[in-house]
This record gives sequence, C-alpha cells and structure tokens, in this order.
Amino acid sequence: MMNRNRWTSTVASAALTLAGLLSFAGCQSDAQTGALLGAAIGAAAGAGIDHNNRGRGAGIGAAVGAGGGYIAGNESDKSKSR
Repeated sequence: MMNRNRWTSTVASAALTLAGLLSFAGCQSDAQTGALLGAAIGAAAGAGIDHNNRGRGAGIGAAVGAGGGYIAGNESDKSKSR
C-alpha cells in the first residue's frame, strides 16, 4: 500500500508542477513549448516509473522529454514557416 500512495503523490505533484509551468510559461515558438511540455511530462513519467532511484528517473525523463518535445516543436515551426 505504501508504494501506491507514493506513486499517487508523485503524480499529483507532477500535475501541479505542470500546471504551474504552463501558467507562467511565455514560450515564443512551438519548439520552446514542446521542450517545456516534454520536460514536464518526461519528469512526471520518469518519477512515476522509477520512484525508488532518488530522482534519477525524473531527471532522465525530463531530459529525454525536453529533447523529444523540442524536436517535435521545431518540426511544427518549420511547417508553419513554409
């Protein structure tokens, strides 16, 4: 039961963090928005999946998510400029 409570609190805190980031974010391009969203979602997923590893999962998830989000957003910016 302890693991379920920890996972629930991790997801709840990640959701609040994401909401805060989105409310204060002033991204100028889709690439920046994608990187921000990817980092937040990746951190939440990494923390939820690897919560026993002292935050390493969240850090790795944030890095991978930011990279993926940036790439996707950059492609969106390219298609808008055409």
